[in-house]
Amino acid sequence: MSAPEPAGGRLIAPPHDFWIFAYGSLMWDPGFPHREARPARLLGFHRAFCLYSEGYRGTRERPGLVLGLDRGGSCIGRAFKVAREDGPAVARYLDEREMSGGAYDPRWVEVRFEDGRRARAYAYVIDRSCPRYAGRLEPARIAEIIAHAAGERGSNFDYLVNTVRHMDDLGIEESALHEVLERVQRVLAQPAPESGG
Repeated sequence: MSAPEPAGGRLIAPPHDFWIFAYGSLMWDPGFPHREARPARLLGFHRAFCLYSEGYRGTRERPGLVLGLDRGGSCIGRAFKVAREDGPAVARYLDEREMSGGAYDPRWVEVRFEDGRRARAYAYVIDRSCPRYAGRLEPARIAEIIAHAAGERGSNFDYLVNTVRHMDDLGIEESALHEVLERVQRVLAQPAPESGG
């Protein structure tokens, strides 16, 4: 079954059940009704701290970093099956939740399940033309940003800790995120420079 392509960056719910691929907070806090949730792998994209946050977990003066789905590699996440009758409401909810900052290029992608089956799923991929796209930052730079940024929803460090904890709880091993967490903890453990006076 085919699904309509996004129109102007918005999800058009197909006239049948469909899948949503989640790689971040949607995995543990989807906020929409679904018939099924299962682990899934997306090839060709990976989870990365590639999006500057100037409100949610940072400010304009000191932006934080949040996760995006960027090109290359693969990503283990969760796929949620949405019932046809819930499709239009779920589409509106997801577009409101995910598209308000204009940072994503939503698209239909192919995901693979643990049993080898494949399905088309809707995913919110980072828009590399977005001014808040951070690109591939060095791990030390990522740690420095996360260690010192905070925004409306709290510290960037708390965002990282919560993400790692939730992914661990879901059984999704992400060594790269654990490495970032260890780097940030080392940055935070360093004594603050003394100010002259």
